[in-house]
This record gives sequence, structure tokens and C-alpha cells, in this order.
Amino acid sequence: MTERLPLFPLNTVLYPGLVLPLNVFEERYRRLVADLLEQPEDAPRRFGVLAIKDGREVSPVRPDDGPAGPLDRLGTATGDPLEAMYHIGCVADVSSAQKRPDDRYELLVTGTTRFWLRSVDTSGPYLTGEIEPIEERPGEGSGALAAEVERAFRIYQKRLAGAREASTVGRQQLPDDPQVLSYLVAAASVFEVPVKQRLLACPDTAQRLRTELDLLRRESSVLSWLPSLPAVDLTRQSFSPN
Repeated sequence: MTERLPLFPLNTVLYPGLVLPLNVFEERYRRLVADLLEQPEDAPRRFGVLAIKDGREVSPVRPDDGPAGPLDRLGTATGDPLEAMYHIGCVADVSSAQKRPDDRYELLVTGTTRFWLRSVDTSGPYLTGEIEPIEERPGEGSGALAAEVERAFRIYQKRLAGAREASTVGRQQLPDDPQVLSYLVAAASVFEVPVKQRLLACPDTAQRLRTELDLLRRESSVLSWLPSLPAVDLTRQSFSPN
């Protein structure tokens, strides 16, 4: 069954169960947020997040954000917004919204459900789309794979911290649920957007974990040979247990 939702193209990937802060400064997306906030309190405040293939519409909140500069327009390369975005995304629930004096909004959203984008409507003040939810499936052997991914992820974190000359934090508790772990590792690893998108699009949890295991082992091997790396902005997404 499909439904129609506002669309929010981003230069990052949102995963189910993950929290993402957003700084909304472009006019059409300020309008989208304003429309959501005008709904009754008990109405769901949701939109579809899709990673864009080229350009940037809005950015995750960063501590040193200054005034927003000119942004690339979605779809300028192809003239078709549908072709400028990946077609698998994640529904975002607005957890909190704060309007700033300069009319920007600071949002905190939580990813809920993956979806296929079936069509895009560009006739309104912002993009809307017809979406179809994607069923989450465990796949074969996800439990055993989760244990291997957890070990590989801890090695990767230690080597990444060493390459960046950063101190490691104490051992963090990772979720036991293979699906939740697969999304947390995808969000917390320093992969480029196309790789993160590939992880979002995996048909089941086992395939995602298998792909992550290969990626983590490869990255850890590379990091072990490098004394230090240029600073890399880690994803600002964090896990939400709710």
C-alpha cells in the first residue's frame, strides 16, 4: 500500500531507529516544516528522507554552522528530481522543532520505515512523493553475522581513533538485535554516501551485516597501515532505542 508524503532530499542517509538533527534554512523546506507544525498535535509529523546523488539541499546541524550560502538546486544536472535522488529512503518522524530568530528551523527527527519512491510531484511549494513501505526481513544467519560485525566494528573504531590521533571512549554497549545493530553500524561508520545508501537498500538484515563485515575488515586493514588521517566529520546520527 502506498501513501503520499512530503520529501526532504539530504546529502546524507537516514536509517530506521537513528536520530538525526537538521538545520532547515531553505525557503521551500521551511514551508514544509511550517505545514507539518500547523497540523493538530495528535497528527503524525512525518516526511520522507532521500539521499541526493549530486548537490546539497540542507545539512545536518553542526556546531560551527554559519549563515547558509547558495545551494545547488536539486535536479539541475538532469532536470528531473526523480533522477537526482536515490529511490530508497527512510520515513522521518519529527521529535522536536524549534524556530530560530532568522526563521530557520532546528529539527530532531527519528528514522522509522524504509520505503521505495514510486513517483514525485513537483507542482507544490516543495516536493511530495508516492512511497511504498519496504518490509524488514532478517535473512539467513543474521544472528551469527551480528556477532562478527560487532567484533569487526570495535576493531574498526579503535583503528579509526588511532589514525585520527583521537582518544577512544570506554567500551560502549551495542544493541543485541541484529537489525538494529546493522543500522547503527551503517550510520556510525565513515563511509561515503553511495556506500551508506547501498547499506540502506540491502534486501535484508543478513545481507546488510555481510556487506558491513566486508567493508569494516577492508577499512580496518587500510587504517592499520596509516599512521594518521586527515580529520573526517563523523556522522551526527545517533541511535535511538525507542
